[in-house]
Amino acid sequence: MSVDTQDKHRIIDAVQAPTDLHALDDDELRIVAQELRAQIVESTSRTGGHVASSLGAVDIIVALHAELDCPHDKIVYDVGHQAYAHKLLTGRLADFDTLRQEGGVSGFPNPDESPYDVHYSGHASDALSVALGLAKARDLAGGDERIVALIGDASISGGMAFEALNQIGQIRANMVIVLNDNKMSISPVVGGLARHFGEIRSTNEYREGRDFIKAQMANGGNLSRAALAFGHSAKSSAKHFFLPDTTLVYEQLGITCMAPVDGHDIAALRRVLRTALSVDGPALVHVVTRKGKGYEPAERQPELFHGVGPFNVRTGEVAPRSAGYSGVMGKQLVCEARADERIVAITAAMKEGTGLTAFADEFPERFFDVGICEEHALGLAGGLAKGGAKPVVAIYSTFLQRAIDQLIVNVALPRLDVVLCIDRAGIVGGDGVTHQGAYDLVYTRMVPGLRVLAPSDATELVDALHTALALDGPVAIRYPRGGSDVEPAYEPQLWEPGKARCLREGDDVALLAWGSLVGQALVAAELLAAQGVEARVMDMRWAKPLDEGALCAAADTRLMVTLEEGVLCGGVGEEALAVLARHGLCVPALNLGLPDEPVPHGDPAHILHELGLDAEGIAAAVLARL
Repeated sequence: MSVDTQDKHRIIDAVQAPTDLHALDDDELRIVAQELRAQIVESTSRTGGHVASSLGAVDIIVALHAELDCPHDKIVYDVGHQAYAHKLLTGRLADFDTLRQEGGVSGFPNPDESPYDVHYSGHASDALSVALGLAKARDLAGGDERIVALIGDASISGGMAFEALNQIGQIRANMVIVLNDNKMSISPVVGGLARHFGEIRSTNEYREGRDFIKAQMANGGNLSRAALAFGHSAKSSAKHFFLPDTTLVYEQLGITCMAPVDGHDIAALRRVLRTALSVDGPALVHVVTRKGKGYEPAERQPELFHGVGPFNVRTGEVAPRSAGYSGVMGKQLVCEARADERIVAITAAMKEGTGLTAFADEFPERFFDVGICEEHALGLAGGLAKGGAKPVVAIYSTFLQRAIDQLIVNVALPRLDVVLCIDRAGIVGGDGVTHQGAYDLVYTRMVPGLRVLAPSDATELVDALHTALALDGPVAIRYPRGGSDVEPAYEPQLWEPGKARCLREGDDVALLAWGSLVGQALVAAELLAAQGVEARVMDMRWAKPLDEGALCAAADTRLMVTLEEGVLCGGVGEEALAVLARHGLCVPALNLGLPDEPVPHGDPAHILHELGLDAEGIAAAVLARL
């Protein structure tokens, strides 16, 4: 595939709105798809991004926009990893080189960015619920919008998606579901005959005639009812012959299913979409695609190119990145598991991202990847712990918030030995508002009996994991994305619960920092010392229980400052003030953390600077308050 985006005669340069595709024939649309792929590869080679999934969905998105009238009609993306072609066709081509950069194009659909983006699609399995809501709102208002949900084969396995499917079929919602299946090949039997049957079954005349005949036969004599039963059996056999077993699940829910179609054949896609859009009721279009389609390195290594940094377009070589905190946790967990056979590991479709690849390779029978099912992951952990195992659930902060109920009911209330390794806590960078780990300090600290650790660097993470596994009851460890890589080659230390450590003495100001901001606090203390202000720096280590002695000692200074890479509302800084109030102490205080508003995508270091959470910002805030 050519990735030369300097061609001055590209069709996509003339596309001002996706409805411009209506004037193009199938051959021209295929050229559009090639140009979109070239642009995606060229731009993401500099910015990084979700390459493989977006390349695989290009033809689907081109076909959808060629048949729909957006933004009047609605395309609801599940997750949005696959939506780059959509962004390029909806007015963001000129700015696409700013993808995932601060102030640039968001890596996910974002309603604040474009009227063509229906919702914040950063978490999986919610598109069907949103699309159903849009469909019913349209019906209540007497509108005529066509509603299409584009969902992947991994996302549709999530519990929320199945809950929506159940209601979609039950109430016969008039909407289309496009299932992007990139793990399945098309059977030879899926061809013209299967497509013909699918088109017949999707017509309103067929459905009305079928229902009338079934009603008449059901009210007839024994012979009629026997014929009806035979027909039902023959119909089921035919469905099993022509439709995949996975598709039959949706048929049983009352959703009309099209035969699987090649997701890279735009003419076939348009034909089946027109059929599905004409169905009176819900229809599912089963589209088979290849991740990374059109760019050989991404086709060969789709997992690597799922979420990737800058890469060499010609060779596909990816710029090296340190495994950071995730890799350190994974290495230490392997060491711990060698010493304790009760330890098992659980992740929700994030084996590589959470650093569990080595654990899965060495202990395959003790590793569980539950897919995009965070609620199930916590319920499974509870059951394993109740049975005598020691589960470690490695999960991103933004995704753990989807399983708060299970954390409370299935883990915390029975006081089970479950360790939560909360990755990507704090500012995450390019993935933006839906992925910032901004809330875990609030939702973990509120859970009864759950202790929360916040190690300040990768070496401290080794100790934190060792400590968490040695404690009884549930424990959470939060740590950020990135960070240095260390080898867990030394004897890890056990921490005393609820005890901080003093890293620097000072009597003017007390800087109480949790996790990643400890390093910034140390530098800020040096900046303050240059201004004649001596600052004590405390690595608080524990977000719950808090070191009340350290807090009371801070009341003897001129100013107590709390530093957390999480939202201030309900955060650990507010609890620190409550502790002092319970002790009858009053001290001038400054709580620094994330604001009560979404934090956009961008470079994490620059975002922290803009929020006043780097060393310069901390020192400036302290001096201003003093």
